[in-house]
Amino acid sequence: MMVVISYDVSTDTPEGKKRLRKVAKACESHAQRVQNSVFEADLDYSTFLKLKESLLKIVDKNVDSMRFYYLGNHWKRKVEHYGAKKGYDPEGPIIV
Repeated sequence: MMVVISYDVSTDTPEGKKRLRKVAKACESHAQRVQNSVFEADLDYSTFLKLKESLLKIVDKNVDSMRFYYLGNHWKRKVEHYGAKKGYDPEGPIIV
């Protein structure tokens, strides 16, 4: 299933900057960065739940925010891309 993960981590403190790095690193290990704080993840449900759990342990719910958009298995007809950055096919080859 395709999930879009977006986050806004407060970086007003050194702890916030550390949380931001941890969130980005956790996302990068399972998803493709499509914008600065936006990732697309094509994962099975159990892997997604583990990623979500780890992310929610990192963020400070009092000052940070995290959003998950569930696009499901038929996500291709729900996503349009325009602009400078090339789109990618998560089901395509990893190395080109």
